[in-house]
Amino acid sequence: METERIEISDWGDCFLKVLGILGAHRKDGITEKMLATVLAGVEAPNQTDIIYLEDYPFKPDRKDQQDPVLNELEQKMLNSDVWVLAAPTYWGGLAGKMKDFFDCMRERLVRIDHLGGTHPDRFKDKHYLNITDCYTGAFENWVTGVTDQSFRTIDKVMSAAGVIKLHELVLTNTYGMSELPESKKQTCLEWGKRLNSVRKRDDSTVKRYIELFFMIAFMAFVTMGIQFGFHLVPRQGFWISYLSFVLIFYVLLGSILHFFTVVKHRRR
Repeated sequence: METERIEISDWGDCFLKVLGILGAHRKDGITEKMLATVLAGVEAPNQTDIIYLEDYPFKPDRKDQQDPVLNELEQKMLNSDVWVLAAPTYWGGLAGKMKDFFDCMRERLVRIDHLGGTHPDRFKDKHYLNITDCYTGAFENWVTGVTDQSFRTIDKVMSAAGVIKLHELVLTNTYGMSELPESKKQTCLEWGKRLNSVRKRDDSTVKRYIELFFMIAFMAFVTMGIQFGFHLVPRQGFWISYLSFVLIFYVLLGSILHFFTVVKHRRR
């Protein structure tokens, strides 16, 4: 299921700032090509920038001193509206450079309370798009989900920070690949163009689930009303049957939708 494109109106600036963050060993590899193609779809007056993490020798903050390189990276992230996070999948997990970046940025990405719990902070309601790739073939990745763990790692960090997910892109069978397949190039370019329509707003997930509940309640009422009118259901206990049906159907449908939009990741 395609992640819903987010559009709104309450944004003061007249242009959008899209930041690409590349966590790969090579600056000119296939991961960078996917990232560059996405950013190529961003049109003026919107602006783009790329952070190649290998160029930034960041270290974890100390209790008595913040790392100046992390300060620079943090400011770039704060000044942008959309992040395009690109890192290959190695050994079934997110590439180490990107993971190390997340680890070092942990106390900057979230607010940590006195019990060690994490809460969204200054990055809340920004947006992000995931990119990963792997040597695994398309069919094997579709069956086994080799790239799933990379997406889960990024999603877990972004969710904790309150950053809203737009979509994810994956490229398989990359061993020896030097150029993007034309179909994948077009997909990356298309999503880059979609970023031009992104606007800042709060996540509407809860609102959509509330709307879904009332749609199910209305359709169930109409359906059971027809059944009741034609004596297809018992006249006694109508409201109990109706309420139980709505709740059970809502939970099951909500679980399925959650699986296909959040749990099940792109594999081809």
